Parts: sequence; structure tokens; C-alpha cells
Amino acid sequence: MKHPSSPLVLSFVLAGLAALAPFAIDTYLPAFLVLESSFNATSLQLQQSLTFYLLPYALMTLWHGAISDSIGRLATIKWGLGVFVLASIGCAFAPNVETLWFFRVLQGLSGGAGNVVARAMVRDLFEGPQAQRVMATVQMLFGIAPAIAPIVGGLLLGIHWQAIFIFLALYAALSLWAAMRYLPETMPKAKRLPLSFKQVFKDYRIIFGDKEFNFVVFSLGSNFAGFFVYVLASPVFLVKHLGLNQHQFGYMFIPTVCGMILGSYLAKKAAGLYTRQKVVKVAYGWMAMAVLLNLVTCYFLPTGLLYNILPIALFNIGMALAMPILSLSALDRHPKIRGTAASGQAFIQMLLSTVSAGLVVPLLWFAPSGLACAMAGYLLIGWLMIRKSKLWTVSK
Repeated sequence: MKHPSSPLVLSFVLAGLAALAPFAIDTYLPAFLVLESSFNATSLQLQQSLTFYLLPYALMTLWHGAISDSIGRLATIKWGLGVFVLASIGCAFAPNVETLWFFRVLQGLSGGAGNVVARAMVRDLFEGPQAQRVMATVQMLFGIAPAIAPIVGGLLLGIHWQAIFIFLALYAALSLWAAMRYLPETMPKAKRLPLSFKQVFKDYRIIFGDKEFNFVVFSLGSNFAGFFVYVLASPVFLVKHLGLNQHQFGYMFIPTVCGMILGSYLAKKAAGLYTRQKVVKVAYGWMAMAVLLNLVTCYFLPTGLLYNILPIALFNIGMALAMPILSLSALDRHPKIRGTAASGQAFIQMLLSTVSAGLVVPLLWFAPSGLACAMAGYLLIGWLMIRKSKLWTVSK
């Protein structure tokens, strides 16, 4: 497909769209203590503001792709990000925690449009190793966003907690402008599908009835959740266990970002040189090593900044190495309804994140060892899934 913008420009615009959703989750984490005081709320009430974002986000991702298959990719981005801008402004001027919950729900309903459509557009625009390289860039920023967002939030907190949500509104507006300016419409009218609940339900029966699709997306989602538990638990993990303050979140997130960047760089270099099967097996071996190191560290060494953060950064190298291959493999299963397939992929990823935020993290953040066990559990789920897939058993 011909398009006027260079692959590099397209990569960064699509990556920026994909990164909006995790930015909305994590940028305000350093402000939890300030928000508790400002709203006279409890820690649990602030923690639930994550759930109020994640659950609507996960549910709406089931529709973003189908909507983009029906009305076009760019129109879906326009409506989604437009609502997100308004919801972010509402969060900024919320007078109490209940109002914050309401606008977080609106953010969740709209925030996934960019992420879902970006994944579909990568496969619309690119083929073969080039698609893998572009997806590596998109997935890299999607993975980096949860890591750098708390750092940005900590800096903005120096102005006021409201500045965090104003920043999210400006980010969404800039992403919307870039999408309209640089992205081509990749779903021509002749290929669009009618939007109806019956048709969407039928498409999802096809997608989630596909064992190979399920193996790959649950593996992808589990790998990401293994890292994401630390993002969600960061206010407790960093402040209570490691003794940092809300302005020192970078001590964890800068190393984890570096791990993500290195893994994505390796994924780009491996594209076209090694089989997808070989890259995936190397990635899982590396993640297993990092998980084992994390468990040993937490159970046999005293709590320390270096000891407890290094294994997370190492884990991210393997996670980012596998990400683009897993994502593209899932999308390639259903090319005619690629937007819906992208929705299904994003839904599983955010469903696992929602479970982590509402259940896993509050149960296991009592000690670093609890979070290490959560990471190990998620990796085990991911490995059990991927070893049943063709990516593990068939060389491509």
C-alpha cells in the first residue's frame, strides 16, 4: 500500500497512539498520596480509580477494532481521542474522588482507540520483516510508556496534581493532530464491514474460537502483566519497600525502560535474520532467567535498590524481544477482520492488567517476594500458552 509518509514517521505516530493508554494509567501514580489528601480519600479509593479506568478500557477494546472496520481507522481515532481529551480535562478539575472515578471511566472507554487501531494499521501498511520492525517500535513505546509515565507524573506533581491530567489532554490532542496529518486511511470504504452487535459477536466467536490466536494473545498478555504488576504496585513497592519518595520513581523506571529499548532493538535486528520460533524461544529462556534471579534475590538477599530492580529490567529485555512477533502472529490469523483481531488482542492484555490492579497486586504487594511470585506466575502462564502454539513447534 502506498503512503506519503516515511516508515519512520508512520512508526512514531502509531507508537504515540499506542502509548496513550498506558500513559493514562500510570502518569498519576506518584500523585496518589497528594490526591488522598486533596480528596480526603483512602488508599483503596485511589487504587480503585485504576480499576475504574481499566475495566471500561478492556470492555471497550472489544469494540474499537470492529468500529474501525466499519467507519474507518481515522474516524475511530478522531472520536476516541476527542472524548479522551474532554475526559482528561474533567479529571483535572474533579472536586472529589467520585467525580474522578466518573471521568476515569470516560478515559477508559475512549483511551484504547489509538492503541487498537495502531496495531491494526501496522499490519495494514507493512508486510514481512518490515512489519515486524515497525511493530517492534510500536510495542516498544507501548511498553516504555508505563515506565516513563510515573517519571513524567512526578515532575508534573511539582507544579500541581492537576497538571498531570492537563498533560494527558495535551498528549491526546497532539496524537490526534499527528494521526490526521500523517496517517493514511487504511480501511477503504469498499472493504468496510457493517457494524452490528450480531456481526461483532460472530467475529469474536471466530477469533476466540481459534486456539492458535488464544495461545498467542494470552502469552503476550501474560508476559506484559509480569512487568506491569510492578508498575501498578510502584507506589507501595518503591515508597514503602525501597524507601524512595514520589519524585524518585525514575530509580526503577529508567532501568526498566532501558531493558525495553534493548529488547525492542534486538527484535528489530532479529527480523529477517532468525526464525520467529528461535527468537521466541530465546526470549522465554531469558525471561525465565530473570524471574529466577528475582526470586532468589527476594528470598535470600536483603531488600535493596539494585537487587530488587535489576531483575525487572532484565525481564523486560526478553518481553520486548518477543512482543512484536507475538502481536503480528495474532493479527495474521484473521486478516479480513484485522481491526477486530487487534481489539481481541488488546482486550486480553488489558483484562489481565485489570485483574492485576484489582486483585493480584493488592494481595501480593505486602513484600517484594510477593510481587516476584506474581511475575513468575504470569511468565509460567505465558510459557504454557506459547509452547502449545505453532510459534513454538513450527519454524517460520
